[in-house]
Amino acid sequence: MSYPGYPPSDGYPAFPGYPPTGQESVYPPAGQYTYPAVPGGFPPSGGGSYPAAPPNAGFPGAAGYPAPGGYPASGGFPAAPQAGGMPPYPGGPGFAVPPTGPGFGGYPQQPPAQSYAGGGPAQIPGFPGGQVPSPMPGPPAAVVQYTQGTIQAAPNFDAGRDAEILRKAMKGFGTDEQAIIDVVANRSNDQRQQIKTAFKTMYGKDLIKDLKSELSGNVEELILALFMPSTYYDAWSLRHAMKGAGTQESVLIEILCTRTNQEIREIVNCYKSEFGRDIEEDIRSDTSGHFERLLISMCQGNRDENQTVDYQKAQEDAQRLYQAGEGKLGTDESCFNMVLASRSFPQLKATVEAYSRIANRDLLSSIDREFSGNVERGLKTIVQCALNRPAFFAERLYYSMKGAGTDDSTLIRIVVTRSEIDLVQIKQMFAQMYQKTLATMIASDTSGDYRRLLLAIVGQ
Repeated sequence: MSYPGYPPSDGYPAFPGYPPTGQESVYPPAGQYTYPAVPGGFPPSGGGSYPAAPPNAGFPGAAGYPAPGGYPASGGFPAAPQAGGMPPYPGGPGFAVPPTGPGFGGYPQQPPAQSYAGGGPAQIPGFPGGQVPSPMPGPPAAVVQYTQGTIQAAPNFDAGRDAEILRKAMKGFGTDEQAIIDVVANRSNDQRQQIKTAFKTMYGKDLIKDLKSELSGNVEELILALFMPSTYYDAWSLRHAMKGAGTQESVLIEILCTRTNQEIREIVNCYKSEFGRDIEEDIRSDTSGHFERLLISMCQGNRDENQTVDYQKAQEDAQRLYQAGEGKLGTDESCFNMVLASRSFPQLKATVEAYSRIANRDLLSSIDREFSGNVERGLKTIVQCALNRPAFFAERLYYSMKGAGTDDSTLIRIVVTRSEIDLVQIKQMFAQMYQKTLATMIASDTSGDYRRLLLAIVGQ
């Protein structure tokens, strides 16, 4: 897939040179969100926040998210304040507690819009009472998509009219930032591409270059992100994460471990066509060991997407993972990579449930005990997305703003990339997990046109 004009003819700078000088966004910010340097850094060694299941008692009750005593320092996030510092995760229909029973592992269940079909009971040894839902086909993968974005395609859309509004907002002395915000925050990404084309047709000028000349700082970065085609923005973010000295591993994990097969394949192709580079080669030169292998697996975009859950396979995979980790001295890392990189997310969710019964410990806690560093965070991201993808992104947003300073690039990237997919659900999870709304935290952590545009995207 090719995006003519990206970069640099449509105004997006080639690497290096973006973000603008003085606006570079280092991830994680200095002195903030450091990765745990010791094994077991997520959750803290000796007392993970994911409760172990009591023997022969099935799943642990959904007692809260996170559990008292701390919050896992995942994906480069710091451990949260001790008891009393962060509100407990409240239960709620369709979130922490599924309709048929308690949650497991302390991680909130998928919201209703992300649930998968299941069938009637079937007798299979190893499950409580000998019964487990039998495999039953769910809707095809293409149907099970998120449709709860805060941004929808504008009705009665007229690209020429919007182009004229933007032209007037930037013409003459000063800039009417509010007029720009009103347009870009209320149009889908496809519509923004049409506005860009109409602008050049009508005025013979490049809209992106005009916007860059009128804006600066975080609001400029945010508007440029909104005008990038979504696949290009992911590819750009990955290239930026590996360009130059150092690697932003959390960006690689966030994108490659959470996207669909189709999205990943399009990103890989765009990376090649726009930057003239092979993403696998860049990953190999910037990472190593089991983390490198996990990311290479993710780049294949070949995860099983069959929505039918095979509970017998889930039981076998759970036993395989137990024997590869908790059940032996040392760890068979390749077994974890194979299962977590290839099974569908509904299948992984069933595997996590089965694992809790076999190991009397949830899979996230076992990964914490068996792995460390970036591969640990990558494996946990996959498990968290299988359990509740919006909760994963809510957590990322929270830690991008928590404490001194703001990780603006992460805040911008997640708000933009999820705005037409599941930002409504992310907002719901954020409010339940942190006892405050996403909009409230954005308003207290940002200012000016940057704040107004973020709030317009997030919606009130």
